[in-house]
Amino acid sequence: MLFLSSWSIRPVTLDRVFKICFLLFLLFFTVSVISLFAGTADISLLNVIRDLFPLGTDGHKVLTPAEKSILYSIRLPRVILAGLVGAALSMSGVVFQALLRNPLADPYILGISAGSAVGAVTGILLGAEVIILGIPGMAFLGAILAVLVVFGIAGTGRRMETNTLLLTGVMVNAFFSAVILFVFSISDHLQLQRAIYWTMGDLSLADDQAIMYTGFFLFIGMTFIYRYARSLNILATGEETALQLGISVQKTKILLLTAASLVTAAAVAASGTIGFVGLIIPHILRLIVGPDHRILLPAALLFGGTFLVFADTMARCLVSPAELPVGVITALCGAPYFLALLRRRLSS
Repeated sequence: MLFLSSWSIRPVTLDRVFKICFLLFLLFFTVSVISLFAGTADISLLNVIRDLFPLGTDGHKVLTPAEKSILYSIRLPRVILAGLVGAALSMSGVVFQALLRNPLADPYILGISAGSAVGAVTGILLGAEVIILGIPGMAFLGAILAVLVVFGIAGTGRRMETNTLLLTGVMVNAFFSAVILFVFSISDHLQLQRAIYWTMGDLSLADDQAIMYTGFFLFIGMTFIYRYARSLNILATGEETALQLGISVQKTKILLLTAASLVTAAAVAASGTIGFVGLIIPHILRLIVGPDHRILLPAALLFGGTFLVFADTMARCLVSPAELPVGVITALCGAPYFLALLRRRLSS
């Protein structure tokens, strides 16, 4: 029982779920507001309030057109998209870790994000943006291909060794990265610059379309996955126990892996390859709120969004007026965390 240790089992009630989600939402809201006003352009919160509620200003707007453009057309869409992408990656990480019963599993480590990136980069270079859901569709095909390759190679009969699976994911990740480099080498210069920056994680091109389809796939994926929260609790104790309790293990795993891959693909298509969010957020929250997926899934969704909004704010501000790809910040946080988890696991 990898995740269900006796010390961490606490009763899950509707009241407890509501309280934890409310606190996490307040944290998300606070970080988002701070992110809106962080950056090179100094925009006063008081002026924004006066602009939204022009009482005592004779009806005149306070913000300049340039400030409105920065706030509402650049920063606000970016904050919303960062929240959605972080939520999607965190939720997918919860699913992968539960199904594999391993805290080291996440879409990035297993090569799912790299597969999505191959599909999305290919779509960008082929001009698939002109097709409705062209980039997300290509990213989803890449994610499914990665899932089939990883689990096809790592699976031996009815059993699947976790260490073999992780090693296979690393190798598949490296292979898809090489494919991306090959695609770059034969691409047009103008397309190449955008694609290279995108593969490092880029939220600067956030717009209404990216927000809508990412939010749509996240909503569909979360609704579907949450229906299997109890099944995930049972699967986390072991496949033999799940079979004895009447769970259709293979069918459930296929459905949940497909749903998590779809959510991952939507996030990658919108923001590029952002690693380690699905690794560290589920693990931290499992220690805080417990392993029950009825509370872990919504908690990861909210805290994952908060984390990525914070990381993107750091990416915008650390080297201002230039900015870093957000994937650099998440890697700086996640890589040491991954190594610490790996060392702890090997020593136990």
